[in-house]
Amino acid sequence: AAAPAGVAKDREVLVRGACTGSSTSKLKLSNEDGRIEIEFEVDQNRNGVRWNVVVSQNGARIARMARVTRGPSGSFEARLLAPNSAGRDVIRASATSPTGEVCTARATWS
Repeated sequence: AAAPAGVAKDREVLVRGACTGSSTSKLKLSNEDGRIEIEFEVDQNRNGVRWNVVVSQNGARIARMARVTRGPSGSFEARLLAPNSAGRDVIRASATSPTGEVCTARATWS
């Protein structure tokens, strides 16, 4: 379960995600020329670990990618742009490590 969304600055939504292990995650949504900029970050404090990431918008998968944690903090960021549909957009991101740890976050853009 994610923490409630907060407005970090003008037209930006930032939520803290949840992880099944000791890692941390966060999801940031912002306006990028009429589209939604999605930034999902996982911090594991360990470099060189490959995570599988899936991002969905309103229940439909819009991205599947692999990211590797890097120094200095042992984290990765997955960034992409999504269309801003009419009404509310629910963005969900999840990442799975080779050991099975899962980090998730969910935010709503309106």
